[in-house]
Amino acid sequence: MRVTDKVELKGYMSETVLVTGSTGFIGTRLLRRLAEEGERVRVFLRPESNGDALPKGVEVVRGRFDDVDALAGAVRGVDRIVHLAGVTKALDEAGYDAGNVMPVRNLLAAVREHNPGLKRFVLVSSLTVAGPASEGLRGVSEHDSPAPVSAYGRSKLRAEALCMECSSAIPVTIVRPPAVYGPGDRDVLQVFQMLAKGVLVSAGSVARQRFSMIYVDDLVRGMMMAARSDRAAGSIYYITSPRSYSWNELIAAVQPVFGLTKVYKLSLPRPLVFLVGMVIGAAGSLRGTVPLINRDKANELVQDYWVCSPGKAELDLGFTAGTTLEAGVAKTISWYRSKGWL
Repeated sequence: MRVTDKVELKGYMSETVLVTGSTGFIGTRLLRRLAEEGERVRVFLRPESNGDALPKGVEVVRGRFDDVDALAGAVRGVDRIVHLAGVTKALDEAGYDAGNVMPVRNLLAAVREHNPGLKRFVLVSSLTVAGPASEGLRGVSEHDSPAPVSAYGRSKLRAEALCMECSSAIPVTIVRPPAVYGPGDRDVLQVFQMLAKGVLVSAGSVARQRFSMIYVDDLVRGMMMAARSDRAAGSIYYITSPRSYSWNELIAAVQPVFGLTKVYKLSLPRPLVFLVGMVIGAAGSLRGTVPLINRDKANELVQDYWVCSPGKAELDLGFTAGTTLEAGVAKTISWYRSKGWL
C-alpha cells in the first residue's frame, strides 16, 4: 500500500466488507488490498467455488443468489458490500439477467430485511452501460443518457436501475470501469498474446479506435474510495484512466517490453466481424454453449470510441489513476511471463 493510501485511511476504523465475485480477476486484487488495509472480509461463494486461494482470515459464506437464507447470512452484520459477481457472456438476454440482474435484486432485498443499517452497497457495473462515445477525446460522462449496444450492457443497466430505485433506503454507489488490465486478467491477455507475435488484428479501424483503460490496482483503490465517501452515496462514477488511448499508443508501450521493432496491424471490416459473430453465435446456440463471439459481442467490438471521462471521480473523490500505461503494461507482461501465460 502506498503512502497516499495510508493518508486516505488515517483515523479510519476497521470494518467488515462483503465481497461477491471474490475469486475473479478484480475480486482477487480487491481482497489483497482489503487485507493490507486491515479490514475484516467476508466473501459469498458458490458451493462449488474453490476458496483455497483466499487470503488468510477471510470469512466464507457459501450459497447461490437465489438462496434467501444464504444471502441473509452473507449480508447480516457487514458494513459495506462490494458486488463484483456477474457474467460477461451468455446465450441470450435471459442468461444475462440471471447472472447480472437477479443477484442484485436479491442482494438488495436481503439488505433491506437483514441489514437496514448498511453503510454502502457498491455495484461494479461497466462502461458498456453507457455505450460508446461519439468521439475519442471527450468520453461519455455520468450525465449522458445510457445507450448500451449489447445485451450485456443492457443487463448491467437494469441492475443499475434496481440500485437507484433503492437509493432512498440503501446508500448505493455505482462504479463503471472501462477495460481493466493487470496481473490475472485473461481478456486483455489475448491482445498481449497477439502483440507478442508482432501482430495486431482489430475488429474495426485500428487507426480510428480509442479506448479508456485502467490498471486493476488503480481500479480497486478507486472503488474503495467511492465505497467510503459520504459524497458518493446515490452516485455513479467512471473509475478510469486520465485519458483515452489509441492502438498505436498501446503498441508503443508494449514494444520495448517485447523487444519489437515493428507491429503489423490489420483492421477487420465491420461486415466481416458481424458475419463471423453471426456464424459462431448461431453454432453456439445450436449446441447450447456460450460462444466466444456472437453478433451481439461483435457490435461491442466494432465501436470506435469506448471512452469515458474521469472528471467526476476526480472532483468528488479525489481519485486519479496513478499507474501509467507504460508501467501497467510492463508489470502485467512480467506477471504473465512469471506464470507462463506468455
